[in-house]
Amino acid sequence: MYAISTGPRDAHTVLLLHGGGVAGWMWAPLRDRLAADHRVIVPDLPGHGRSSREPYVSHADTVSRLVSLLEQESPDSPVSVIGFSLGAQLALELAATHPSLIRDAVIVSAQVERVPLTGLTLALLTLSAPLARRRWFAKLQARELFIPPAMMDDYIRTSRTMSRMNLLAAVGGNLRFTLPDSWSHFEGRSLVLVGSKERRIMRGSAETIHAAQPASALEVVDGCGHGIPLQRPDWFADRVRVWLAAAN
Repeated sequence: MYAISTGPRDAHTVLLLHGGGVAGWMWAPLRDRLAADHRVIVPDLPGHGRSSREPYVSHADTVSRLVSLLEQESPDSPVSVIGFSLGAQLALELAATHPSLIRDAVIVSAQVERVPLTGLTLALLTLSAPLARRRWFAKLQARELFIPPAMMDDYIRTSRTMSRMNLLAAVGGNLRFTLPDSWSHFEGRSLVLVGSKERRIMRGSAETIHAAQPASALEVVDGCGHGIPLQRPDWFADRVRVWLAAAN
């Protein structure tokens, strides 16, 4: 699994996990703001970006790979994990199943309620998957994620290199994901973010995540849809910096 790391090696480590259908490039604004005083690790998840040739097997397999990455990059101290959408589900799984590796977590737009008729959704996705290689279709999809113009070429390139098999595996894992029971036992700090304009299932999921761990902080970001880090990158970077500073 491809990953880049920036920032001082002796600083606190932050792991950034991107959403499905994008790649590590989505974190550039946040990475640049954090790298002065944090060690920042940004992987391209299997099947995405520079890891596009690696199969996306399952969430569990991806978490196993992330554990290996953390044990290599930060063997002596727990890290902060920040995840968006698919990456937020993985962050939840990491914190719930490997709490000794995670100091705190920022969970952005994680769906934890299963979508009905998942099979039908995946069947429709199978039919539309070839369109992702078309620039006009990718640009339509990019609007849903609030991809800024400066990142449009990155998004289109990621869409074109993602195989149908990896797309279905990642989306299938996303749609079937439910909150790990052990999340309620995570003792680290956690911040749960969701946009006020996101679908009801996303807002309900944020409430479920928060209810399972009442010590967490839940924030509904006014005016945002499903794309908070990309829709409001400056606000998001400032919020994360404040959150990390409070722990330090």
